[in-house]
Amino acid sequence: MKSQIQLFDEKKVRTVWDEENEEWYFSIVDVVGVLTDSPNPNNYWKVLKNRLKKEGSQLVTNCNQLKMQSADGKYYKTDVASTDQLFRLIQSIPSPKAEPFKLWIAQVAKERLDQMQDPELSIEQAMMDYKRLGYSDSWINQRLKSIEIRKDLTDEWKSRGLEEGVQFATLTDIIYKTWADKTAREYKQYKGLKKENLRDNMTNAEMVLNMLAELSTKQISEAGNPETMEEHAQVAKRGGEIALNARLELEAKTGKKVVSPLNAKKGLLSPGKKRID
Repeated sequence: MKSQIQLFDEKKVRTVWDEENEEWYFSIVDVVGVLTDSPNPNNYWKVLKNRLKKEGSQLVTNCNQLKMQSADGKYYKTDVASTDQLFRLIQSIPSPKAEPFKLWIAQVAKERLDQMQDPELSIEQAMMDYKRLGYSDSWINQRLKSIEIRKDLTDEWKSRGLEEGVQFATLTDIIYKTWADKTAREYKQYKGLKKENLRDNMTNAEMVLNMLAELSTKQISEAGNPETMEEHAQVAKRGGEIALNARLELEAKTGKKVVSPLNAKKGLLSPGKKRID
């Protein structure tokens, strides 16, 4: 599942895309806040939820909970509704914004389905999302390229029978540890991150070297045809060593450390936003 912030009338609505079911889930509290302008949407939803329960509404019975990031940066279980459930919920909330909001929901769903048919639209959406968050154009270009290179590597692993999860994470840790001298967890701790995406918090230099490590790992794998997990681990180490050598040479020539504690919140400032280059 992939979390995303959607904007309706300049108000945030937290959403999650379920890849398996190809379905959007929307934070009900956020939707209530948008439709009612209530100073306490949590309380409004609590009262409405109890009323719907007494009426025997299947909407409340079938309501799911997913972890979503709150304003304090922490993740809490939040009542969510699918697109169909949300359309039914809106009927229970008197609001002049109801019809425009229905159209917005339909548009969000359509855009996601369009992106699945045309990956280029997903790239364009990602660019807009990163730009809105304050990332520089050069950083965005590198990040999109890094996504492509990472996918090429994971496709190579999948083609050789490796499984997502522990095996992918283990090999990724070897790559990180080799070129950056930190596992993914250590790297995130160094940057002061918790659940945030590590690559979204890398500088251009860090990202370029990580791309080099992953690209090298993929090409060495293609040339060497590893079969066992141990052989894949050796390939990952050799791929990381190529980026390590580049890192050490760059640091020797510039006198600056590449692995940086900078993150998206502690990056270079642009007007009104945090920015990372």
